[in-house]
Amino acid sequence: MDPEGSIGTRCNPIVIAKPMSLEEESDADRASNLLRQAMTIIKDLRPGLDLITLKYKAPPNFNIPKSHLQCFGESVYCSGEDMLGKCNAGGSALERLAAVVGWSISTTRPLIFGAFPYNPILGETHHVSRGTLNVLLEQVSHHPPVAALHATDEKHNIEMIWCHHFSPKYRGTSVETEMHGKRQLKLLNHGETYVMNCPSLVFKFIPTKAFEWSGKVKIQCQETALTAEISYKGLSFLGRKSNSRSINGKIFAQSFSIKTLCDIDGQWDRTVTLKYHSGSAKVIYNAIEVISNLKTPVVLDPKGVKATESAKVWGEVSQGILSKDWKKAKKAKMAVEERQRELAKERESRKETWVPKHFKLSYSKENGWDCSPIQPTVPPAPIVVPID
Repeated sequence: MDPEGSIGTRCNPIVIAKPMSLEEESDADRASNLLRQAMTIIKDLRPGLDLITLKYKAPPNFNIPKSHLQCFGESVYCSGEDMLGKCNAGGSALERLAAVVGWSISTTRPLIFGAFPYNPILGETHHVSRGTLNVLLEQVSHHPPVAALHATDEKHNIEMIWCHHFSPKYRGTSVETEMHGKRQLKLLNHGETYVMNCPSLVFKFIPTKAFEWSGKVKIQCQETALTAEISYKGLSFLGRKSNSRSINGKIFAQSFSIKTLCDIDGQWDRTVTLKYHSGSAKVIYNAIEVISNLKTPVVLDPKGVKATESAKVWGEVSQGILSKDWKKAKKAKMAVEERQRELAKERESRKETWVPKHFKLSYSKENGWDCSPIQPTVPPAPIVVPID
């Protein structure tokens, strides 16, 4: 294993950009320029190609000032409403699953068209706390890219374990990033574990320009024999926004026969409603309340921030992007990537295999990549989300 601090520079600045929220809007000129650059890259690609195999290093003007780890993490710790508390407070198994559906939808965040997070480097971490919820992520593999998340709230007896392996593929008129792996949400007070997947992220550039979430998500709880299935749909072919970002699905009980209990309908950037077959209905998700006016995490203890922390590894690159000093950003990004190549060569020369610090990583043909945390709980972080 690389010694602590070897992947980054301790003197790097700690830069934390604001969370992705409903207020984010694309810079039209920048998006147009980025689209032209992207088209020059993909014009000779064949549909179905896995873009990971290209190992293309995007220039910083393609990036938002944060890594994929930060984007995954802030979907958990940045929320205007306590969606996890609603999951825990449900008085019945059906109420709790409905709340889990709402929470799952809340992790679907807007993105800026034409800009992407940094690809995390091997061993990069992201550690943030909000109240009693402590969240830790680690990039546990680089080829293929696999990220792991562990979050615990000992006060409310909640635990989350995620393992993400993404695969971007060129589809001719779009790039679809399939999100493999599973998410687990454990409500320990109720003895329930909810297992779910994640929708795919689609970057469309013909005939309309858009970032959208697409695909089917299944949320299962073995202990209650209840399951939810929801489908994400993007813009129509002509780009009509009235029916865009829609979600529909159902919650059903599965024993000897499948019995549908209620239907789910709405849009993930507006509201999603649960409709019971009795005729009653309730809103289980309101985007304005959940992902609007989000607070940016702050550094509470600078000395406690590890050299592997995303906000420090990419700090100088983020400074350049935020100040639009593209020369500085490019130089800093090249330095980060070159350091990784040097470390990989050193490990290869010593015939060493890199081992994650916070997770155990496994792979099987049947289940793909999986991660399990080494420690039972996540400690409080030196970076925190302000709470009113």
